[in-house]
Amino acid sequence: MESTRQAKISRLLQKELSEIFRQQTAKTHGTIVSVSSVRVTPDLSIAKAYLSVFPSEKAMEVMENVKLSAKTIRYELAQKVRFQLRKTPELQFYLDDSLDYIERIDNLLQEN
Repeated sequence: MESTRQAKISRLLQKELSEIFRQQTAKTHGTIVSVSSVRVTPDLSIAKAYLSVFPSEKAMEVMENVKLSAKTIRYELAQKVRFQLRKTPELQFYLDDSLDYIERIDNLLQEN
């Protein structure tokens, strides 16, 4: 069960990470990265961010770049939330492929 504090911090981190990725992807034309959800551990030390990438063909390449620049992203995030959070959580990034899964199921249903 997620506490109220965890939920508030999750929403804050999702909003700020979305803004960071929006600024970064403005430079790479044709690729969109969105933060679908953020989950924070009860001790607020780790934040798991689930990213959705469009087009999905570039997902692995984008995830590699994000994981390589995780420390830079955490620093940018810390600058944005420094007045709300004392310590910025460690970031872990995961690919959210639920939209691809939904699309595949829709295509299978259309065939029948």
